[in-house]
Amino acid sequence: MRKHPRQARSRATVEAIIRAGARVLGERGLDGFTTNEVAEVAGVSIGSLYQYFPDKLSLIDAIRRRHLDDVMAVMRDMGRGNRPLTQLVEELVDGMIAVHSIQPALHRVLLDEAPRYDGSRSVHGFFEAEYIERYKAIVAAFRNGEGRAALEVTAQVLSSAVEGVIHNAARRGMLKSPELRRELVHMLCSYLRSTDYRQTEPSSELLLNSSSDVE
Repeated sequence: MRKHPRQARSRATVEAIIRAGARVLGERGLDGFTTNEVAEVAGVSIGSLYQYFPDKLSLIDAIRRRHLDDVMAVMRDMGRGNRPLTQLVEELVDGMIAVHSIQPALHRVLLDEAPRYDGSRSVHGFFEAEYIERYKAIVAAFRNGEGRAALEVTAQVLSSAVEGVIHNAARRGMLKSPELRRELVHMLCSYLRSTDYRQTEPSSELLLNSSSDVE
């Protein structure tokens, strides 16, 4: 942002611009996204918009940051109180579905069309760091004795699984599918319950059986 709002009126103006920007970006896509239309939808002058956002890329970045804030709010809620595994996973999945169901067309644009603003890299880095730490806390709660390296990898796999399924569902308009929710919950619960899953090499018996099958 060109400057940060300090007064309540200024904050309300910025909020209106970001909400309008999200609406226009979702409806028009990147090619049809213009600051003039955003200002019109927000009910502010184009000068007021440029007072806070120097160009449309900085506005898109603010829209993306708002989404990341919503995602992080879901993750932070996972750390409040002890929950059984199934309940925690259901709340995680439901939270992520809800966040991405806010203007799903917008999320398709953010995922596939909108470039990242250069100035957002450090902020996104802070988001990623806390995001993975939150997933590591979930893994640590249900995977006893997980070493530091294994904990990091497991958290990465878990977060990638959630992101992949949710993002693809957003692209395909399947976020409201109860079957998708059920399968994602089942997959995550099964993964977090699993303890005997690390086998770096197949056993010799398995190799012999495989060879016999090929011959």
